[in-house]
Amino acid sequence: DPYEFYAIDEEGNPTLAGFDIALAQYIADYMGLELQIVTVDFDGVLSELQTKSLDMGMSGFAPDPDREAIMEFSDSYYTGSQSVVTTKDNADTYNSFEALNNPDVTIGAQTGSIQLDLANENSADADIISLPKVTDIISELLAGTMDAAYIETDVAKSYQQNYPDLEIVLEVPYEQNGASVGVVKDNPELLAAVNEAIAQALSDGSMETFIAEANEQASGQTYEGLLDENGNVQ
Repeated sequence: DPYEFYAIDEEGNPTLAGFDIALAQYIADYMGLELQIVTVDFDGVLSELQTKSLDMGMSGFAPDPDREAIMEFSDSYYTGSQSVVTTKDNADTYNSFEALNNPDVTIGAQTGSIQLDLANENSADADIISLPKVTDIISELLAGTMDAAYIETDVAKSYQQNYPDLEIVLEVPYEQNGASVGVVKDNPELLAAVNEAIAQALSDGSMETFIAEANEQASGQTYEGLLDENGNVQ
């Protein structure tokens, strides 16, 4: 997932990486502040913002009316598209929304994500399984225990580099405003500064660099879970 992940070096040491991480550092630098990153799972980012435990949350958030009670949305910093992914062996079977909308078909999507909403919308009759990590979904697809999955296109492409058996079969129609930073409510100065930093990152070419570097790193050895109390991959 090029948004955020741990890049694993040859000694097996994890380093937080991804273009959300690079952009978060850029925003902090722009504001002259020190960046402190708290790693939680996707649902955790939502609850931390809701309780105002954090100033910003980043996890490829699409501005969603349901989330507007929890956070303010920054201007968009990245527009991705959505896809249905399966394996090469199944590409001819699951290449239409009609084929996917079937109780005998198991379909994966990340818990709490826009992809899960799209799966429910386009494949309501299928057996939809939500998992907390995209890595788990990819594993199930490759093992043949899941037939297809709804995954963001660039995320799917970054996995394809490591797993050429994956096949993107459909683009999912989706009206979207792109990914935004979730900013804590009732802090208009912070929201304004985040938007200024995003505008500069987009205009000076930094964002393109962050995306390219993240995709490059994501094609190496990565880990998408949380670390244990000693800072090691679990």
